Amino acid sequence: MVRAIVVMGVAGCGKSTLAAALAEALGWTFIEGDRCHPPANVAKMAAGIALDDADRAPFLAAVGDALVGAPGGAVASCSALRRRYRDALRARVGEILFVLPVVPSDILAARLAARRDHFMPGALLESQLAALEPPEEDERALLVDGGAPVAAQLAAVCAALAPA
Repeated sequence: MVRAIVVMGVAGCGKSTLAAALAEALGWTFIEGDRCHPPANVAKMAAGIALDDADRAPFLAAVGDALVGAPGGAVASCSALRRRYRDALRARVGEILFVLPVVPSDILAARLAARRDHFMPGALLESQLAALEPPEEDERALLVDGGAPVAAQLAAVCAALAPA
């Protein structure tokens, strides 16, 4: 049985909202991935500079460590945009279900424009969309409609977790 879920995707897709709701529904620990970034990463993104792989390595390690260290089970919000980032998380954690809320880019841009008090500027959306590598067939992953109500997204994930 899966004991680790990562809600992944670009900024504004609803990762944190869905991950928090999923953790609450399952009685698991919620890990806000944004809090796993080193201060230098936050400053870089706040300045409108995209992270590179060297910047992401300590972030991914921190998310992985938080997942492993959580008692019972855990749900993390983490961009995990590229396959190699998801592979790094799997290498640290083991089996993970990745959940990708899919949202059209115009809606993502509108969501980011409406955000207040968040370090991630909308200017980085294009670089995130360019970096996004959707999960491949050999990855344990679920794509959900990120424009649907959170309850519907939650139901889709819970249905996927149910034993066959």
